[in-house]
Amino acid sequence: MSFPTRLAQPRKQQRLSERRFADLVGPHVNQIKRHETGDARPPPDPPVNSPPALHIGLDALVFEEPDRGVDPDLRRQFEALCQFTPQESASARTVLEALILRHTAAKLSRKSTDAA
Repeated sequence: MSFPTRLAQPRKQQRLSERRFADLVGPHVNQIKRHETGDARPPPDPPVNSPPALHIGLDALVFEEPDRGVDPDLRRQFEALCQFTPQESASARTVLEALILRHTAAKLSRKSTDAA
């Protein structure tokens, strides 16, 4: 399902006008219209919030289903992190950030090597 459809569908299901939807999520109504027609896409870190009234998370609006899939084993591990103390959570975040940075650096390195 395309982003414009993912954006318009919950708005229409909740019977919200584009103007009311814009009031709830933040951007100007003209920006909502551009998103729904496909003339614009949100930035990677959208400065909007998905209103609870839509019953849909921002990731469901922005990302296509395959982009949001989480391996079931990883999901269980992340759910277990919710039981950590604040100190344990901070340690886990540090480790995850380091792994993500390492992965991103390796990916960029491969791209620059492939481009050369």
